[in-house]
Order: sequence, then structure tokens, then C-alpha cells
Amino acid sequence: MRLAIVLIGRNEGARLVRSLASLEDTDADLIYVDSGSTDDSVAQARKAGARVVELAPDRPFTAARGRNAGFAALGDDLPDYVQFFDGDCVVEPDWIDAGMAALEEDPDLGIITGWRSEINRDQSIYNAMFDFEWHRPAGEILACSGDMMVRANAFVQTGGFDETVIAAEDDEFSIRLRGKGWKMRRLPINMSRHDADMTEFSAWWRRCVRSGHGFAQVGAMHRGYFAPERRRVLFYGALLPLLALVSLLVFPVGLLGIGSLYVLSFIRSVRGLTGAGLPLVEAMQHSVFLVISKFPNLVGMGIFYWRRLNSHKMNIIEYK
Repeated sequence: MRLAIVLIGRNEGARLVRSLASLEDTDADLIYVDSGSTDDSVAQARKAGARVVELAPDRPFTAARGRNAGFAALGDDLPDYVQFFDGDCVVEPDWIDAGMAALEEDPDLGIITGWRSEINRDQSIYNAMFDFEWHRPAGEILACSGDMMVRANAFVQTGGFDETVIAAEDDEFSIRLRGKGWKMRRLPINMSRHDADMTEFSAWWRRCVRSGHGFAQVGAMHRGYFAPERRRVLFYGALLPLLALVSLLVFPVGLLGIGSLYVLSFIRSVRGLTGAGLPLVEAMQHSVFLVISKFPNLVGMGIFYWRRLNSHKMNIIEYK
């Protein structure tokens, strides 16, 4: 069985060097797709023996566009499987063989993925949150992150990624792939280690804005998808603040009731996170940010609807 690896990146620096080094012993065609880097990413990829595809700046850079370009570079002689990785990820040694074996064993599987973890989990609360976010239950799944091994003919049948989607493009791709009758599965093994390297609140805020954009955009494309997320954002990010403003003007005591709803949301999050295995103190820290996240999420949703109303391009929202 033949495998190709498509690695995408933009100004990843040392992270890309580590990612390429983790793939140096892999018997696969390696393609690196660069989205307008201004560092030495292209030179480092060529030095590592990868075929390089440099995206032209005539259209918005998106992860979806990068992955499609990498797949297209494979030409007509397609491999059996294509592994997509982000350039800030280090590949675990046993993953490639395990992923290929799973796809070979079950012809109905279109995508196989595994567990992702943060390289520097304890560097910041943001890294710790990402680490928890990556570690989802194994088994049949509805969507996964961009680190995925895809059956090549399933990718072709699905039509690849939608290049207009700037966030949650992997969710959107998964929806269409499952619509073609393919299954998706997460193996209970380590797949990759991610280097978020996020230490500033402003970067986390921008990432949440990006997520909100994804909630709105993919939800608009596929009715019902991300509906619970959008409802929570509208309730906690828009409705309650509006009610708080009205209460402040006409019935100040009502602020206590509105505040209690945020407290209840915090408590529910803490219970859910501790039930999933997080220590209490860490669960409380995560829950504070989960409550706050509704506000940048709302901003991202607003950006999407404003762009769509004004027929603007769906440019990426960078947070690194």
C-alpha cells in the first residue's frame, strides 16, 4: 500500500523543522505546501527532501486550500492513502503504520485519526486547554482535526476541502465525506504532538474569534451543524449581556439573576471537565475561559455574517 504525506504551514520556523525531522524515516512521498511564509520554511522543507508547493497570494490562504494543493500535486498516479499534517505537529513514531493498517483492514473507513497532544502542555493555560481538546474518545467519530489519514479515492469522491472555509474546514469536509457513505474512526493511540506555543490572552482571543467564524460558516453550509455551539454563543455572548444592560437601566436587582446564569454555566463546565478526568483546580481554570470564550466567538460569528452580507472574501483570521 502506498502513502503520501501532505504537510501545510506558514511561518512555522523551528516547529516545521521538528515536524519534517519526525517524518524523515517514513517511506512516503512528502509534499510541503507553504502559504506565503516570510521565514525559511520553504528552504527547510527542500532541505528535508520534500516537494514544495508555494501558494500564490492571489487568493486567501486557508488550510483547506493548502491541503487541496498538496493533494493535487500528487498528480494522476494517486497513492492509496494520504496523511495530512499541520506544520506545527510532530508525528508519533508508530502512527503511520497503525493508520495504514486500520484503513487496509476496513474498506469502509474513509478517515482514520488518533490522539493529538501538546508538546508543552504546562507552558500556559491555553496549551493545557488545547491538550484536553485534542484528546477525544476513541471509536467511530463524526469529525476530526486536520491531522488525518484519508483514503485517496474517498478524498476524490468527496471533492476535497472547501477552500472558502477558513475555520472548521475539517468538520465541513467530514460532513460531506460521511454523506458519501464513508466511516471515520479515532484509534486509541498517539498520533501527533502539537506545538501551540500560545502564551498570550490576545492570541487565545483571536483563536476563539476564528472558531466563532467557523461555527457560523459551517452552520450556514450544513443546516443544524454547530447549532448547539451557536445557541450557547448567542445566549451567553449576546442575549444575557443585552438583558444585563436593560436591567442596569430599569431593574438593577435583575443583574443578580443574570450573573447567576454565568455562574451555573461555570459550575456545569467544572462538573463536566472533572468527570472527564481533569483535576478540580485545572477544571475551574478551563471553565473560566470557556465562559469568556462566548464573547470572541460572537465576534467571529458577526464577522462571518457581515462578510457574507457584503460579499467579502473569507480571509483567514490569524492568531499566531
